[in-house]
Amino acid sequence: MGIIGTIVVGLVVGLIARALHPGRDSMGIIMTVILGIGGALLAKYAGQFLHLYTEGQSAGWIASIVGAIVLLVIYGAIKRNRAA
Repeated sequence: MGIIGTIVVGLVVGLIARALHPGRDSMGIIMTVILGIGGALLAKYAGQFLHLYTEGQSAGWIASIVGAIVLLVIYGAIKRNRAA
């Protein structure tokens, strides 16, 4: 997949993850794309570690969204600790 395809998939995954995650997430479009791409990478490497995916196989949509939600939870915890 090219760079444009990666950005589009990252945007879609990031938007879905932000819609499913409860609470207010104040981040722009670029951070949403980075969130989606990071979620897909997290899902890919976690799946390879658990032997769910083979080397070179990418994660599916649902796993990518779950990975992005995990990143949102971590981001929220870090943001909450800095505010306190």
